[in-house]
Amino acid sequence: MSRAAEAAMAASYKALKEDFVSNLTGGEIGEINYVTVVAPAAVVLWSVLQSRQSLFKPYTPLAFAVDFLLNVAAILLATTLYAKSPILLNTSLLALAALVYFIPKQAPPKKAKLPPSKQTKDVEPNPLPKKQFLTTYRGSMMVITSIAILAVDFKIFPRRFAKVENWGTSLMDVGVGSFVFSAGVVAARPILKEKLAGKSTSLSTRLYRSIRHSLPLLVLGLIRLYSVKGLDYAEHVTEYGVHWNFFFTLGFLPPFLALFQSAFEYVPSYAGLAILLGIAYQAALEFTSLKAFILTAPRTNLLSQNREGIFSFSGYLAVFLAGQSTGMVVIPRTQRKSLLLTLAAWSGIWILLFVFSTSYKYGLSLSVSRRLANLPYFLWIAAFNSTQILAFCLIETLFFPALYNKSTPSSPKEEEEVYKASTSRVLEAFNRNGLFVFLAANLLTGAVNLTVPTLHVSDLVAMGILIGHAVVVTGLAVGLDIYDISIKL
Repeated sequence: MSRAAEAAMAASYKALKEDFVSNLTGGEIGEINYVTVVAPAAVVLWSVLQSRQSLFKPYTPLAFAVDFLLNVAAILLATTLYAKSPILLNTSLLALAALVYFIPKQAPPKKAKLPPSKQTKDVEPNPLPKKQFLTTYRGSMMVITSIAILAVDFKIFPRRFAKVENWGTSLMDVGVGSFVFSAGVVAARPILKEKLAGKSTSLSTRLYRSIRHSLPLLVLGLIRLYSVKGLDYAEHVTEYGVHWNFFFTLGFLPPFLALFQSAFEYVPSYAGLAILLGIAYQAALEFTSLKAFILTAPRTNLLSQNREGIFSFSGYLAVFLAGQSTGMVVIPRTQRKSLLLTLAAWSGIWILLFVFSTSYKYGLSLSVSRRLANLPYFLWIAAFNSTQILAFCLIETLFFPALYNKSTPSSPKEEEEVYKASTSRVLEAFNRNGLFVFLAANLLTGAVNLTVPTLHVSDLVAMGILIGHAVVVTGLAVGLDIYDISIKL
């Protein structure tokens, strides 16, 4: 075959791949909820196995295999083979959990009771402890993201789950927003540390630190840009623009957050700031030509070529601030009943605001748009993630009361032991090096797409590749955790 013919075939296949992810309209929010609830359902089964049978202690190869099947493979199945019947998968997981629950509980090994030392009596509990339910939430989010970025390139992954072109909701749309929301949740920790220490950082210092934090992400964005263009990789231009990509969005968030911390003096609520920003951006979309510019303008200069990424940044910043607001609530050590009530209240508030923004009869009659990252999109992401965190918090509360129900303060070592015993090693590993694992999953996705004609393989081959991808990414994450390696980007 001549080079010209090979080039023509490559161009034709690239066009096919771009068409495969273009002009999609998404699916129903109810179905997205059914699919994503597989993560809490799997965690319920994991929690029953651990709390009743101590299956994951010690962490043997069998324990790793079960951990992988529950917290990774179940999510893969929900988005592929069980995409048409996620309720069946969820019901099966919960039924198995009920069955295991009624098996007689394994007696825990007896420990010799030692008199509490003076050091333990005087120990001050960590005011910002590691929370099992937060690790589980962030780990699950990273798992589904790492799976979906490759699965979307195969026909076994339903088109209604792929990113929507203009208006609508999909699984991958909620995944992008959830990534930003969860980043906002953990970004609350340094602010809380500052408050506890009674310190206040100047704007210039905050900007310097945030830019230093942003640089690796912006470099990754540039590397992705040049690799995509250099390899003539199939890309969906209306997702972020010609040059913009998700790493740029993540990279620019910290400096803008540093600026918004100054606004906190006037609006002392990150949720309030998020809502005001979301409303202001939506007003700009509705009452100026901005919406038409983003959706229809010709790509004639740098601004118009990257209009989706540049202007949707306002919506993602609102999502990030909403996540930070949640982090300010869930990270500190608080009474469990108060935490559950607060989470339930905020979940209800975000849901009501979302319903109001989209209701044709009683609200603003707006449609969700990830491309614009508009007000309904921001409210949907906040409602979805708040509810997910509430669900994982309820699971932890039911099955691992030792994590929060202590009559006497524990030493840091004891707290760490209880945390490890009640947390999935796989989800802990995904959470620990989340951004690096996400980058590795992106590289593997690129390698598969450059070597495999993903549109032309059978469902059986697709599942084999996706399982292999999941095993490699999970193995990398758990391997780093076993060797106590943290890679911060």
